[in-house]
Amino acid sequence: MGNGAKAAQKRERNADKGAAKGSKSQAKVNEAAKSIVCATCRQNFLITTRAPALEEHAQNKHSKTMAECFPGTPK
Repeated sequence: MGNGAKAAQKRERNADKGAAKGSKSQAKVNEAAKSIVCATCRQNFLITTRAPALEEHAQNKHSKTMAECFPGTPK
């Protein structure tokens, strides 16, 4: 029954370690990587999005070509 102090010390040590590491979330990285923007609706796409997906967006959402919706984006 005398382990209460040990448990409290361990919680403190683990809290210090967790604060030093930072979060493991990918959300901030993904938001920063959204650099392709549709000129018509201003929807953001990740920089790793391939041409077929962009072309599909342009045709299905706007009935336009990829060049009209995403000017300057290589095919």
